[in-house]
Amino acid sequence: MRYLTIGKFAADSGYTEDAVRAKIKTGVWLEGIVWTKAPDGRVLIDTEGYGLWVEGRQVFELQRKAASRSISITAVSAAANG
Repeated sequence: MRYLTIGKFAADSGYTEDAVRAKIKTGVWLEGIVWTKAPDGRVLIDTEGYGLWVEGRQVFELQRKAASRSISITAVSAAANG
């Protein structure tokens, strides 16, 4: 399973639940990469994102995702003029 609760992730990874929460709170693990909030508000750990962090690729992945979501300047300009 890709998304795990903090408790399940802690049991599987060897990190304590407190250590996981500390990494989230201090920004060591980035939202949308290593963790996310489910629609019910529960924090879930993304095991694929955790793998990126372990491999030192977390920041690169965040930049790639941000670039793919960016709005084209041309589209904004056309909308403003149209």
